[in-house]
Amino acid sequence: MTTKKKTKPSGSGRLAGRVAWISGATSGIGEAAAELFAREGAKVAIVGRRRELGQAIARRINRTAPGAAIALACDVSRERDVKASIAATVKRFGRLDILVNNAGMVEIGDLHTYTEAQWDRVMGVNVKSMFFAFKHAFPHLRKAKRGYVVNVGSISSFVGQARTPVYTTTKHAILGLTRSIALDYAAHGVRCNCVCPGITETPMLWEHLNVRPDPKAALAERLQRVPMGVSLSPLDVAKSIRYFSCEDSAGITGTSLTIDCGYLTAAEWQCTGPTLFQENV
Repeated sequence: MTTKKKTKPSGSGRLAGRVAWISGATSGIGEAAAELFAREGAKVAIVGRRRELGQAIARRINRTAPGAAIALACDVSRERDVKASIAATVKRFGRLDILVNNAGMVEIGDLHTYTEAQWDRVMGVNVKSMFFAFKHAFPHLRKAKRGYVVNVGSISSFVGQARTPVYTTTKHAILGLTRSIALDYAAHGVRCNCVCPGITETPMLWEHLNVRPDPKAALAERLQRVPMGVSLSPLDVAKSIRYFSCEDSAGITGTSLTIDCGYLTAAEWQCTGPTLFQENV
């Protein structure tokens, strides 16, 4: 008796032959982006501190997707780690075309209660990591002649958020850094853009909500201020990252794309619901 060989599901192939380095790729938006990119034919470096999770994701991708993946342990707030991970990506796959700066963290608290170490830690992971990544990726992006940099911001890149002063500061900074990279490196064939998600079902969201007595009720209350009445999935955001990582977005650089189900469209809003978007919730 013979067993039919499993065929790998294919995407559009728009990223075939491309190599992507994705930070914070062991969960949430980064994991979704890694899987989506691989389905589109890309070779992907899954970069994060949690080696075992990264390896599990890489095995799943290599088993089911047309692309390929490797897992690289990396503390993105340390330059030597970032440099080594980019070098390992190029050594394994021969090139680097796409840089996705997705790693991020949050500290909940009032500004006067922060320690210097807490402030520096969030700034290091959320912003300084992007400097390190671009610095060491640029020689390879330039060599590719068409390089794509996607930075992950937030709706907190535009507005404040209660009790997250350093997080909000970093997300505002990411917009400025995005514009600077776009301006200074366009001559080298590099485009840099920023995606700014709203309420997204990620571990970081629940880390924020779990400080509340009833996290699920807190989420439901927050979604009442969202016209579509729903939260985003990591895949929703990953699709926008993909858009900026290929020639679908040709001619676009130095800009931001807000993905928030309408959250920022009004200063005050209460979703009376139900909306048609909530039918599958």
